[in-house]
Amino acid sequence: MNKQTIRIERELKSNSLPIIWNIISTPAGLSKWLADEVSQDENKLIFTWGKSWSHHETKTATIGETVKNSHFRFHWDSEEDRNTFVELRIERGELTNDHILIITDHAEIEDVDFLEGLWEDNLDRLHRTCGL
Repeated sequence: MNKQTIRIERELKSNSLPIIWNIISTPAGLSKWLADEVSQDENKLIFTWGKSWSHHETKTATIGETVKNSHFRFHWDSEEDRNTFVELRIERGELTNDHILIITDHAEIEDVDFLEGLWEDNLDRLHRTCGL
């Protein structure tokens, strides 16, 4: 089944590209806002939601195209469609010159609203925990 592309943009409250890049592209940064724990084993990311000693969910992803200070892409290993991915991209706003985080993800039509809400929650967490 074809998936719909979701694109979400959020202006960030930081002009420090190295700080933003670290938060969106490293396990330590991602674990501050995207999952409770993120670890890396070579080109694999392991995301854990919840605590390992109690109820939790773990998903793995393969790191794809990465261009430092520009974008970071990964593909969920459980996803059968090899054309789907999650991309976290940093761009500069034309009017304000602030950094903008652009998230690209993919979902079945019936899951689009849920996934958009999930990303909005993650972005709120990013703002609360990192001040971005």
